[in-house]
Amino acid sequence: MKRTFFLLLTAAALMSGPSLAQNPPATDRPNNNAINSSGQNNSDKPVSGANSFTEGQAKSKIEDAGYTNVTSLKKDDNGVWRGKANKGGSSTDVSLDFQGNVNAAK
Repeated sequence: MKRTFFLLLTAAALMSGPSLAQNPPATDRPNNNAINSSGQNNSDKPVSGANSFTEGQAKSKIEDAGYTNVTSLKKDDNGVWRGKANKGGSSTDVSLDFQGNVNAAK
């Protein structure tokens, strides 16, 4: 009888443990996005880092920021996609970093 009680108690403890051990959701903080959406740059210059965007994704992110005719995209040694694009009737150099920041060359 003691053994059965002990097994039932152990099973109940193991089954209830995971639900009690869950971490609360992360606190929402400014500029804490994995990928920023257009208009939410957290830097006015490209941030170096390992960039996982494909060329097609980089082009789409730059277009989402209001640029057209995105061409000549190449990833540099700092992990920043760089190319040329049009905005407001003029051509400019643009960049996309690993955080999703889109910046025109200054």
